Amino acid sequence: MAQLYSLMSQFILFNDQFFTNDAAVLQASNRAFKFGDGLFESMRMCGGKLQYPELHADRIKATMKALKMDGYNLLDDYFLKQKTAELARKNKIQGNARFRLSIYRQGQGLYTPETNKVGYLIEVKPLETTTYELNKKGIIVDVYDEIAKPINKLSNYKTTNSLPFVMAAIFQKQHQLDEVLLLNQNGFLCESTSSNLFVVYQNQIYTPALSEGCVGGVMRNVVMQLAKKHQLPLIEAQINPQILNEAEEVFLTNAVSGVRWVMGYGRKRYFNEVARMFSGWLNQSL
Repeated sequence: MAQLYSLMSQFILFNDQFFTNDAAVLQASNRAFKFGDGLFESMRMCGGKLQYPELHADRIKATMKALKMDGYNLLDDYFLKQKTAELARKNKIQGNARFRLSIYRQGQGLYTPETNKVGYLIEVKPLETTTYELNKKGIIVDVYDEIAKPINKLSNYKTTNSLPFVMAAIFQKQHQLDEVLLLNQNGFLCESTSSNLFVVYQNQIYTPALSEGCVGGVMRNVVMQLAKKHQLPLIEAQINPQILNEAEEVFLTNAVSGVRWVMGYGRKRYFNEVARMFSGWLNQSL
């Protein structure tokens, strides 16, 4: 199905209008292109239902407020459900897809913008699976320490200023890894290139606190809610990378993949019992 889809015309939704995905819709003056003046949100649809639209809308609103952008009340969960459904239908996608919503500040100007109004672009790709599938083969990770992630008021948001993640991903590719873990400016674990991080150590689940500079991921939020619901101890903390040598499990989460378990870090090997539980609970809610 995915192969057939790739041969068809694909469409994007740009400021309420459909265009083919190769259309030149962005101008050279676009502020996201020139200054990284924007944000993005990755979302998943399963069986025709957009997953966690309220949480995505809350994060978009918080990010736009932090970036001093206008119009965040219009980009609510109704907007997300309506526009993603329209784009899926336009692309003849049968209910299972991943979406990327990019939001940018409109207008020109140099560092000082002429306006705080925004424009948007939504892209879509079909998915073959109707559920969050736990990876059968565990992934191999390493710590990326060449560029630390700074801790500031924007650290918890998914902005288009993504160069630390790009450089980490290049390192990952060069070293033939599945993922790499980023450190913050103080040398503590922060997140991976595309996911939030969870570590199981001595029967406790730990995840870097937002004060450590990690992105406040939607799936991170969901996993924390599930842990509370099932009375599992989960602690937001400052995590020394040395814990990776002693941990029983390490797993990663994001809104598209759900839960992915890590098999190895160097010579260390991990189990996946806790990751498997969370993945199962996610699918119960579909």
